[in-house]
Amino acid sequence: MPVAASAIYFLNLRGDVLINRLYRDDVGGNMVDAFRMHIMQTKELGTCPVRQIGGCSFFYMRISNVYIVIVVSSNANVACAFKFVVEAVALFKSYFGGAFDEDAIRNNFVLIYELLDEIMDFGYPQNLSPEILKLYITQEGVRSPFSSKPSDRPVPNATLQVTGAVGWRREGLVYKKNEVFLDIVESVNLLMSSKGSVLRCDVTGKILMKCFLSGMPDLKLGLNDKIGLEKESQLKSRPTKSGKTIELDDVTFHQCVNLTRFNSEKTVSFVPPDGEFELMKYRITEGVNLPFRVLPTIKELGRTRMEVNVKVKSVFGAKMFALGVVIKIPVPKQTAKTSFQVTSGRAKYNAAIDCLVWKIRKFPGQTEPTLSAEVELISTMAEKKSWTRPPIQMEFQVPMFTASGLRVRFLKVWEKSGYNTVEWVRYITKAGSYEIRC
Repeated sequence: MPVAASAIYFLNLRGDVLINRLYRDDVGGNMVDAFRMHIMQTKELGTCPVRQIGGCSFFYMRISNVYIVIVVSSNANVACAFKFVVEAVALFKSYFGGAFDEDAIRNNFVLIYELLDEIMDFGYPQNLSPEILKLYITQEGVRSPFSSKPSDRPVPNATLQVTGAVGWRREGLVYKKNEVFLDIVESVNLLMSSKGSVLRCDVTGKILMKCFLSGMPDLKLGLNDKIGLEKESQLKSRPTKSGKTIELDDVTFHQCVNLTRFNSEKTVSFVPPDGEFELMKYRITEGVNLPFRVLPTIKELGRTRMEVNVKVKSVFGAKMFALGVVIKIPVPKQTAKTSFQVTSGRAKYNAAIDCLVWKIRKFPGQTEPTLSAEVELISTMAEKKSWTRPPIQMEFQVPMFTASGLRVRFLKVWEKSGYNTVEWVRYITKAGSYEIRC
């Protein structure tokens, strides 16, 4: 469900209305008074960005010294409302030279009213792309003296942009060296029991691209996902080649991706924006390759001593390595003294977080470093409850490894001038929530 905003207000920190725009007649003109009385003049300001007063809901966000308040009278998509606010502020900053505050609003109120009429129609968000809106709202904003000087950029083809054909890319781009950088970045989320069984595991990933290509190129990306390979084998009337295939869940694309072509051919085809952007996001819940396995053994020897033994095994290939590995092993609060023996890296006791922190700068694949520690505790009469063991946490980054097994099969670039391109592909796996119960 879209936003369906009834009104939008811009207030300063005192609650004075700088600019407001009513899109529907289902709310009264005293909505801003309700916001001041029930939210701004109470201690609840800032505790929750969504409040319901009477039959209306208020979505508000503070940017610099300005509150932006959206009022809705029906059920609405809150995430969409805040996304609209963030993109609207970015649009205003592009007109005002990078500044958005009370002074910028007062100096540009005519321009803001004109923009508000374009970016929202009857309460429904419309196009908020600065590149497109600047084609037919050409009024210059009053720039802050501290803002950077605007760059002299060529004016793109207005007809092509306004129709929405390629609104995210301007024409006439020329590069001496045409390059495409593609990064697959994944975060592993794991919860493992003390016996080594996986309780919860998934991978969230995103494909980041940085394009420096001349003209208006058409790119085609092929991945080793199951649906795409099966569709390709049907179109080419040949069996699917052997190799690991994966199933992507919850896939979302950048607006440049041709969804019609993806639905019919299951290939990611797009005309990329210039520079850096996020092509797609995905999630995987089946067939996850865990980069590390942690085997902890913690023995409580009476009330004053503990023995901690932790073995960490890297499951990825021997030619690869992980960087910045940090293992946080929790210990009781009444820890008095610790002694360590590690086969790799360094370890120390951090009293601020009640953990033994084991750091390994470079962790090769197919190795099993271990940590052995003796922990001395202070015996107190007040500590009658048994110690509840928090999970062991890991942080790491593994280059050229994907926990999902996702691989780029091909990246084709076609442009009518027929220039040659250089493609760079990189894989990175990080720890999201990597926890092992002990």
